[in-house]
Amino acid sequence: MEDELGDLRRKRLEQLQRQQMESQMVAAQQEQMQREAESRKQEVLRSILTPEARERLSSIRMTKPEFVAQIEAQLIMLAQSGRLKSVINDEQLKAILRQAQPKKREINIRRI
Repeated sequence: MEDELGDLRRKRLEQLQRQQMESQMVAAQQEQMQREAESRKQEVLRSILTPEARERLSSIRMTKPEFVAQIEAQLIMLAQSGRLKSVINDEQLKAILRQAQPKKREINIRRI
């Protein structure tokens, strides 16, 4: 009886260890894929933005990471579709950022 119980515990422990190793392997693969995708994205951005424009995006990323991710995705999409004719400089990037920025509501308070 004790041998059967010991065998069951050992088998269950081995099964849990296998599952843990498999989940670690999957997590490592996903992390590697994310790193590769990020490096490809940075490579494309290096080819379509001037150093000043890249610097501007990195400084904006500190305060608005979601906004910068959206802009980068749009720029990459434009580059991959062939709609960009030249490298985007800082002034062009400023114009793109102004257009993409959500419109702010103007609030006026009047006293009666």
